[in-house]
Parts: sequence; C-alpha cells; structure tokens
Amino acid sequence: MTPPPLLAVTMGDPNGIGIEISAKAWQQREADHLAPFFLIGGKDEVTAQVNRLFPDVPVEVIPEPSSAHETFARALPLLALEDGLDPAEQTIAAIRRGVALCQSGDASAIVTNPIHKRRLYEAGFTHPGHTEYLAALTGEDGKSVMMLACAALKVVPATVHIPIAKVPATLDAARLTHVIETTHRDLKARFGLSQPRLVVAGLNPHAGEDGTIGREEETVIRPVIAKLQAAGMKINGPFPADSLFHPAARQNYDAAICMYHDQALIPIKTIDFDGGVNVTLGLSIIRTSPDHGTAEDIAGKGIASAASLIAALKLAAEMAGAKND
Repeated sequence: MTPPPLLAVTMGDPNGIGIEISAKAWQQREADHLAPFFLIGGKDEVTAQVNRLFPDVPVEVIPEPSSAHETFARALPLLALEDGLDPAEQTIAAIRRGVALCQSGDASAIVTNPIHKRRLYEAGFTHPGHTEYLAALTGEDGKSVMMLACAALKVVPATVHIPIAKVPATLDAARLTHVIETTHRDLKARFGLSQPRLVVAGLNPHAGEDGTIGREEETVIRPVIAKLQAAGMKINGPFPADSLFHPAARQNYDAAICMYHDQALIPIKTIDFDGGVNVTLGLSIIRTSPDHGTAEDIAGKGIASAASLIAALKLAAEMAGAKND
C-alpha cells in the first residue's frame, strides 16, 4: 500500500503569519482531512509563537521527516533548523531544506509560507523571489511557470512581475510556447488530466478585434496557438479576457493562459479570494504556496486565516498522489 503523501511546510518569514497559520492548519487537520505535514523552522521561534498564540497546540521536534507520519496525530511536527540563525537566514534555510527533502524523496512536496522579499534582499538574497530561488536550487532556472488555482479556476500568466508597459515586448512566441507547453505537460503529469483543455486570452480589448485594437493577437498569440493545435493540443483562442471567466465559460477548459499578472489574478481572487493557491509548474519537485503575503499587520494576533494554506496543502497532496498514480 502506498503511504500517504508527506508534505514539507516552510516557516516563511518569522515576522509574518506563516507559523501561525501552520499551527491553525494542524488544528484543522481532521476536519479538513489533511495529509501529514511537518513544519521546517527555528525551534525557539516556532515553539515561542505557537505556545503564545495556541497553548493547546503541542509542538514536537522530530529527528527526521518520516517521524512526522506518527507524530502528526498528536502534535505539530517540527523539523528544527540549526541554532543561531537570524530571521532571514531561517527563512532561506527552511526553503533550502525543504527542496533537498523533496529531491531526496523524504518529502512528497514543499508548501512554502510567505516570505518578505525586501527583508531577504537586505540580508544579501540575490534572487527575484521564491520561485526563482526554487528553480535555482533544483537547477532548473528559466523553466518555472506560475499557476494560480482554486476549485473553480486555474490561470497561468504568461508574463508575471513586470510593468504593464513591458508586456507587449516581453510576450514573444518562445515565451508563450514555453508557458503553454509547461502548463499542458504538468496538467497531465501532476493533475492527472489525460487531455487537458486550454484556452488563451488576448492581450488587447476584444482580443485585438482582427488587428484593429492591437496586433499582438495576430503576430504572436494566434500563430502559437495554431502551431500547438497542429501538434494535437486541445487549445483555443485568443478570446477576449472579459468573456473567459464567467461560470458557463469555465466549464469549457481546464486552465486559462493569460497575458499578464492582473489579467490572471483578478478573476481567481474575485472567485475565491481565500482559497487560491500558487503552484509552481515546470520543476522536478511539487511546490504550492498560499496566495497571499506575510500579512505583518496582523501577525501575532491569532486572527490570520489559514484557508489558503489549507488549500495549498490539499492541492500539494493531490498533485503528489497524481504523480504516483
């Protein structure tokens, strides 16, 4: 019998809500039918926060990841980092340890709590963000693709954290092809879809209206779609973005490829603000993350919602299960 997936959860920025929502997720483990997970973090930081906010949540340091299977029923398993690390070093070390455990097979997936990028930059962190660091650790720079997922919708932005003014020049055929092919491949390998159905949004209003409101649909997007259709992929578009996300439209596809960050994130956050999950596609490991930041304005108050982390844990377990099938 295949053992259940075992998930590695990073502590995130210790000044944020990562530890807090991890404890809340453990509290709800039975109600939400969560797969076993263990938290990677600094022993003193984790135990102090959990004991203060949730005195009824026991924290138990485990000697190795496999111990979490047995510990999870009675306590929040903690794989402790080495002593003496400052907050930024703890954040980075937790990510590094989680990736290594996924690569060795000791963890089925990594679920990353939010980080504070500016604080890491000030400590000498050289990567643009979480995803880029994960790609570097796995030796897969340039391969990662970001997906946002909830029960009702999966969206993939072809361009991510760049100014709107730079999107048209950045959106070339090679980038769009890579994003679409990576999405298609991982929907099959990680989500268990034998024939994924993809749709593509246009960049311009009315998807360019035959070139009268912009030419990118005609010069870049449509030729890429035609080439992939000829190769046998179930993909259609470009469609006006304002017609893609209502309930009837969503029944016709498994994921929507969007042209820029907000075109993808606005619909999913409107549909399911608390349940959205950030998924990194294109890597050799499975990674999900809550779709929110460190929320330092409410950190330490015990009021942060664990809904997105719980959704990320569930999706990571599902993806790990699909990979093993």
